[in-house]
Amino acid sequence: MKYNELNVSASKTRKRVGRGIAAGQGKTAGRGTKGQGARTGKKLGATFMGGQRTLVRAVPKARGFKSIRTPAQVVYLDHLNEFKGKTVDNQALFEAGYISTPFHAVKVIARGEITEKVTLKVAGASKSVQAAIEKAGGSFEKTAVPLKQSTKEAEASDK
Repeated sequence: MKYNELNVSASKTRKRVGRGIAAGQGKTAGRGTKGQGARTGKKLGATFMGGQRTLVRAVPKARGFKSIRTPAQVVYLDHLNEFKGKTVDNQALFEAGYISTPFHAVKVIARGEITEKVTLKVAGASKSVQAAIEKAGGSFEKTAVPLKQSTKEAEASDK
């Protein structure tokens, strides 16, 4: 028999306990003898630890604030010298290896100097970067973050 030939069902049939000796799970029905677990009625909670303080109560609730917003990817001003006279956008920065994905916000921050004329088209740039780019003869245009094209749309456009 091979692994792919196994016939396994998604749902297992429920074991019917307490139906007599012949059924295999008669009398105590798998509960053992005596004690709180053998009784009918209120069962112990999932967090019950024998009467001592439970781990759920011992660990404090999460406090503070955790932002779900992904921070902008940072590119430094001196990196833009590589794109002599070209248009610099998310795709160009991604292909050059400066950002990990072209589908997140990119912000250019001042570090070093820019000597080349470039046209910058990203989500954000600091005021000092904008001034430096214009001083070098280039321009800055604030653009929206490009959205990833879904696979369904890509297949439809290929046809």
